[in-house]
Amino acid sequence: MHFSTLYLFKIKPLKKFKIIAKTLFGLEDILANEIQNLGGEEITKLKRAVSFTGDQYLLYKANYLLRTAISILKPIANFEVRNEDDLYRYISKINWNHYMEINTTFLINAIVNSNNFKHSKYVAYKTKDAIVDQFRRKTGQRPSIDTETPDIKINVHITNNNCTVSLDSSGEPLFKRGYRLSGHKAPLNEVLAAGMIILANWDGTKNFIDPLCGSGTLLIEAAMIAANIPPGNFRTDFGFMNWKDYDELLFTKVKSEAKPKQSISCKIIGSDISKIAFDIANKNLQNAGVRKFVELKLKDIENVIPPPEGGILITNPPFGERIKKEDLNSFYSTVGTRLKHHFAGYEAWILSSNFEALKFIGLHPTKKHILFNGALECKYQQFKIYEGSRKKTDSMYK
Repeated sequence: MHFSTLYLFKIKPLKKFKIIAKTLFGLEDILANEIQNLGGEEITKLKRAVSFTGDQYLLYKANYLLRTAISILKPIANFEVRNEDDLYRYISKINWNHYMEINTTFLINAIVNSNNFKHSKYVAYKTKDAIVDQFRRKTGQRPSIDTETPDIKINVHITNNNCTVSLDSSGEPLFKRGYRLSGHKAPLNEVLAAGMIILANWDGTKNFIDPLCGSGTLLIEAAMIAANIPPGNFRTDFGFMNWKDYDELLFTKVKSEAKPKQSISCKIIGSDISKIAFDIANKNLQNAGVRKFVELKLKDIENVIPPPEGGILITNPPFGERIKKEDLNSFYSTVGTRLKHHFAGYEAWILSSNFEALKFIGLHPTKKHILFNGALECKYQQFKIYEGSRKKTDSMYK
């Protein structure tokens, strides 16, 4: 009998509870759709988050399979607070021994949007005091804070007078997939890259090109989507593994149900003029186990000729941090010219925080989204390149 069938006979029905998945601004619809496909119920879109109802099995699946989630929270208490005394009192009413032991290290992350609470660090401090004092009263000992690798992370979110206390089931943020071992600081985090690809409605059936691939994040996320590789595939640690109710067999079932493909039907092509970027991308692709799915070239965008059958181009050009204004505008103009003359039949999606430089693409955007790359507000625009002016030429990627 198959493992998963055996397992279903052994478990009792799992209790359902509220779950909150955090994401980046602009990706809420994408994340809600992902959650629905996993079987989430009572789905509600929030600002940079989606709430839903599920059980422990779905909590594990959300961490392992959601491509556009940053963290998965399990709320354990909700109450009204007007001042620090209210906060301390209600935190103290939570039975913390239900969630941790005296030797469990922990960390408080606080987010505050309230006139009554001005400083998130102070909210974290008062929460820590309430937890530590409860253990000291009961046992004469206290658990320790660990700011680097805590056993559990506790999230405190105060909006106006409403306070929600949650356990962070992810631990490290989920954009830290575990494949980026080069130490290179990438301009895109993995959740944003995955969100860009899904927003463009790319499903792994059409050719995918990033001619300014940098460290290769878009290429890797595209290859993982095409090959059905879970975003949590490379991680060895999730926050829920340190919870008192962790079910190792249930999580093993989640992982065993994921079925990566051994081959894909499309071409995934990346290139960059920088030898440093090329080497980093090559290493990251190898670390992610998707090097075999990607054609990587050391090429200037002016020399890139795509496969003639069409497809989609998604890229994040330089935005001007180290490039002069006039040089940057000229570069974007070059990108636009290349698209017009050599990418007929393609959809091009470009993400940039430099709104002025984007105008030099010289094409009319057919779709627009606002996304954030870190603190930078970006436009994510679609340009459809129509057939007609493109000369037939052999692809450099054959």
